[in-house]
Amino acid sequence: MKKILFLLGPNLNMVGIRDRHVYGTETADSINEQVMIWAEELGAELTIYQSNHEGDIVDRIHSAYGKMDGIMINAGALTHYSYALRDAIEAVQIPTVETHMSNIYAREEFRHHSVISAVCKGTVAGFGKMSYYLGLKALCEM
Repeated sequence: MKKILFLLGPNLNMVGIRDRHVYGTETADSINEQVMIWAEELGAELTIYQSNHEGDIVDRIHSAYGKMDGIMINAGALTHYSYALRDAIEAVQIPTVETHMSNIYAREEFRHHSVISAVCKGTVAGFGKMSYYLGLKALCEM
C-alpha cells in the first residue's frame, strides 16, 4: 500500500466559500472526504495536511522523507513564488504531483508560472476536485 501525503496550501481551507465562480460551492472538508475515499479505492494510505503557512508545509515535506511514497500538492498561491517549497520537494526526492482545481493558465497572468512544477513528476490542473483523483491515480501507478 502506497503512503501518500496530500498537501494543501494557503486559503485552500476556504474552498466552497471563496471564489465560488472558480472553485464551486463544495466545501474543502467535503472534497477532502472524497479524496480519502478515492485513495482507499486506489489502495493508498493518504494523509491530508493543509496550512496557511509556508514553513509548515516545508516542514511536512521534510518529515515525509523516508516515510512517504508520494506527495500530491496543491500549493495554492505558493505555487507561483515559493522557492522554499521547490527546494524542499527537490531535496526529499519523493515523487510529487502538483495539482490545481482551477486551470491556472486561464486565470490571472501571475498564476501562469509555477516554480514547483520543474521538480514535480507532473501537473494536473483545471478539473476541479477530479484533479486530485487524477494526481492520486498517477502517484499510485508510479
